[in-house]
Amino acid sequence: MKLNRLYANDESETKQVAQELAKFLEPGDLILLEGNLGAGKTTFTKGLAIGLGIKKVIKSPTYTIIREYLDGRLPLYHMDVYRLEETGGTDLGLEEYFEGEGVSIVEWAKFIPEDLPTDYLQIKLQPAGQDLMEREILFHAVGERYAQLLNLFFEDK
Repeated sequence: MKLNRLYANDESETKQVAQELAKFLEPGDLILLEGNLGAGKTTFTKGLAIGLGIKKVIKSPTYTIIREYLDGRLPLYHMDVYRLEETGGTDLGLEEYFEGEGVSIVEWAKFIPEDLPTDYLQIKLQPAGQDLMEREILFHAVGERYAQLLNLFFEDK
């Protein structure tokens, strides 16, 4: 399992990294976004959406749990499962998203470990440096599909 990292100086660079990653995404891909509140998870998702050709405004799904964006190269399923800490996601039918024709982005996946597939791409965003907008973006592939995806992505850098 390979760990890679990139740095972004501001929100636009965070979006750019995600936009470039979107080129390599395929139906059924799962990305787990980790980071504290305000770390840039939704900003990263906005970049992925741009890279997938989605025109709609991307909003945090904190209170709706799942937002679907269907107008791009691939559908994007943006999930924030923070509110499922006590209950888990068993009754939401998450496997239908994970096994579907789109890309699933899950924020706060640590609250639903039993509902997740065994393979995924974990991306952790964390502050880097004195500027509050600077981010270290850590990529961790779990499974062969995501190891190949990261190889292609970082080869392109």
